[in-house]
Amino acid sequence: MSNQTVSPGALLAGRYRIAELLAEIDGARIWRAVDEVLSRAVVVDVLPVGDPRTNLLFDAARRAAAANDPRFLRVLDCDIHDGVTYCVREWAGGRTLERMLASGPLTGQQAGWLAREVSEALENLHRTGYAHGAISPATVVVTDAGAIKVVGVSTEAALRSSGAGSPEEDVRSLGQLLYASLTGRWPGPAPAWGLQPAPVEHGRLLSPRQVRAGVPRSLDDISDRLLGDPPRHHAPPITSAAGLSAALSGVVGSSHEPPNQMDETVQIAQQNGSIDDATQVVPQPPPPAIDPTPRPTYEASNGYATAPAYNPGAETRPVRRQPPPSNGNGRRRHDEPKPKGGWGGRILILLAVLALLSVVAMAQFLLKGAMTNDQDAGADGGTQSSAPPQTSTKPSSGGVAKIVRAKDFDPEPDGNGNEHPEDVKNTFDGKAGTTWTTMSYSRANLGGQKPGVGIYYDLGAPTPVSKVSVTLQGDGTSLQILVPKSDGSAPGQVSGWKVVAEQEDQPEGTVTLTPTAGTETQYVLVWLTKLPKEDGGKYRGTISEVSIQK
Repeated sequence: MSNQTVSPGALLAGRYRIAELLAEIDGARIWRAVDEVLSRAVVVDVLPVGDPRTNLLFDAARRAAAANDPRFLRVLDCDIHDGVTYCVREWAGGRTLERMLASGPLTGQQAGWLAREVSEALENLHRTGYAHGAISPATVVVTDAGAIKVVGVSTEAALRSSGAGSPEEDVRSLGQLLYASLTGRWPGPAPAWGLQPAPVEHGRLLSPRQVRAGVPRSLDDISDRLLGDPPRHHAPPITSAAGLSAALSGVVGSSHEPPNQMDETVQIAQQNGSIDDATQVVPQPPPPAIDPTPRPTYEASNGYATAPAYNPGAETRPVRRQPPPSNGNGRRRHDEPKPKGGWGGRILILLAVLALLSVVAMAQFLLKGAMTNDQDAGADGGTQSSAPPQTSTKPSSGGVAKIVRAKDFDPEPDGNGNEHPEDVKNTFDGKAGTTWTTMSYSRANLGGQKPGVGIYYDLGAPTPVSKVSVTLQGDGTSLQILVPKSDGSAPGQVSGWKVVAEQEDQPEGTVTLTPTAGTETQYVLVWLTKLPKEDGGKYRGTISEVSIQK
């Protein structure tokens, strides 16, 4: 048997039924196979007869046996059969980081959590004196259940003849993964793993926050301490997996539960324009096969997204992504072709737009009249307003809604009904230096005790709400905007409210949420569902200012 005779359907070593080719590395072939003894899927690395990497692969397999962290996919068998050297490894279904980043960068919470999971696994491996040797976006897999798996401990480096590597090299490679996850760019001089090179200024790599808006400052600092030469602001460099694990745990916590669906790339940043869509890298389709037998392409798993994944520089190059129909602000891109059509079609469209505007104006007029009648009817039984009723028929032109009062919202039985009520007024006093804070919790999800906590704002009367701006302190806050499901007083339980807008893992600063179109309400609830970590290891949410736009 030779490397060339190992093909789909062949039985290797009387046990491993070859299923499909996953990749090739310098003549070595990687197959998915079925262990017919234990009835499970495995990955089999096969070297040609007489390949000089045989001893390297055996040595690597022995080193890999010392990697007992469950996040590493284990080596199960390594032997020579009929002159063919083979190495059998665990299989795990999922998606490689390389494939995920092809759709865009991750959120800060996702990127930090993923890097921390890998660094903790490497930390345990480095204690044995060994290194992975080939950490890359192709060797980190997010399983279908959202767990992290690291592929090819030592064996990947042996197949690439790149040497055993060192713990310091592993940590720097992990810094490159963190940078790529935060920015969607590769921190190197050439395209790699389907990503365009990160920008450089005056010979120095730009930090993630300089490349992409919204990157948490804490993760930006960690990335610079990993890749900066030297790090900015005289910060100490991070050179060990243990140091990196500790730094990331201080930002994203120590939970092994994924922050959210890790197979989804961040869309919020793409919607608000913080990603340069025109310069994203798109994997290029392979050229037509010279061999009449087409090479298969497989779903990403175990580090093998496609057969050419092991030569990213040759198969992937930066290109300009095809522009979407609009540039995000309603104006046409300069390179978008003008639509073609006759004058008749354009006139029909114009008439339809005018009719729609007339309907909207009439609806606003009727709504305004109804609200005025309600105010007149209520004047007999309540306190009469000192200002005369508005009789203008002009539609509302927006502006900031006046907050009449506000109240903390921590409903029982999950809450205790009290969440620093004395500080609620600080969130709409127009002073950025005054704040309202939640209680301290043991975990970001409010200790798992309750679904959230927040403040509801009374606008005095039903008011159209187009935007809600919330100024936050601390990185990693997730929040929602809720309104009552029915008219009347503010509901006393969360079940009486409905979500009209939400944002996850927000960095420190002002976040603007846009409620569902047509939202009109007297009460607006700002509801925090995930809290940032503070210096003492606890989690606490902080709001300094809230503004509600009509």
